Amino acid sequence: MKILVVRLRLIGDVVFTTPLLRGLRRRYPEAHIAYVVEPAAAPVVQGNPHLNEVIVAPRARGLARITADISLARRLRRGRFDIAIDLHGGPRSAWLTWSSGAPTRIGYTIPGREWMYTHRVERSPDLAPRHSVLTQWDLLGPLGIEACDPSRDAVEMMADSTVSARLDHRLRAVDIRPEHRVIVIHVSAGNAFRRWPPESFRDVVVALVRRDPCRRVILTAGPSDRDAARSIGDAARRELGPLASSVPDIGELDLPELRALMARTAVYIGGDSGPLHIAATTTVPIVELLGPTLPERSRPWRDPRWYSETLDVGALPCRPCRQRHCVPGDYRCLTGITAERVTEAAERAMTFEAHV
Repeated sequence: MKILVVRLRLIGDVVFTTPLLRGLRRRYPEAHIAYVVEPAAAPVVQGNPHLNEVIVAPRARGLARITADISLARRLRRGRFDIAIDLHGGPRSAWLTWSSGAPTRIGYTIPGREWMYTHRVERSPDLAPRHSVLTQWDLLGPLGIEACDPSRDAVEMMADSTVSARLDHRLRAVDIRPEHRVIVIHVSAGNAFRRWPPESFRDVVVALVRRDPCRRVILTAGPSDRDAARSIGDAARRELGPLASSVPDIGELDLPELRALMARTAVYIGGDSGPLHIAATTTVPIVELLGPTLPERSRPWRDPRWYSETLDVGALPCRPCRQRHCVPGDYRCLTGITAERVTEAAERAMTFEAHV
């Protein structure tokens, strides 16, 4: 038995597929399972114990994209897969699934693409209060795989001892020692609807450090928000004065390094983004800031023994939304979360962590 799984694009969405890989392996313990993923999210599934093969689909443009996709399609067809599952549903992933030639091809019922699949599954509406893990798990229905439970089928990303050693060196370089409690605050967001105000991040950093000078706050960000992270860090250091060294800049981290950092962190704070869901693959206490997204859809999917707290403003007439146009114009679903609430949630999380 050979099984092909296709999930392109975003890091967080790829993290959300990892419980499904465990389900497939449990159902087909002897199968060869391959995963098609794009370069940015490939580290999430590389080394996954339930996979035999990770196939990286290039992110090319123009004619190079067409050439690369044709080459990839030929490779998939040569693989002679028995089952192909499209966890994405986009035009490219549907075409690759169809091109594999697998006798059983499973995908969502999407107009214009459903003919590419032999088995079609209704997809939950984008704004439905239903977790993304469950929406993707629905695609296992035609294979007779039982329901998903986060205590058994949590999100996963493998630890790497080489990466951990590299991270140790980077932490020592900024004088972070074993007695320091490290706090990670991720300031990036995919769009303005998920971007908490910089001054609110600054206030949380300052409050947490002043409560315990033995804390070290590390600000992380995606490539497009690194300047914002530096600006928030600079503002916090100016306000902290003699305690400015409590907010070190350790430079850019790749995904495996970020995962290694989270595994030794006292609390992770951030919005609905890929790094938050990577944090959920560890036992770190999490404080999640949610704006237009419902917690039922994007909460950390892991064993409930590990602390996770979601902060939002509650019900609003415009929430959830499709994140294309803010009707009130002030992003109140996110900006209404105060720095004081986040600080207190972080303190609760660290108290829990101290008593595990």
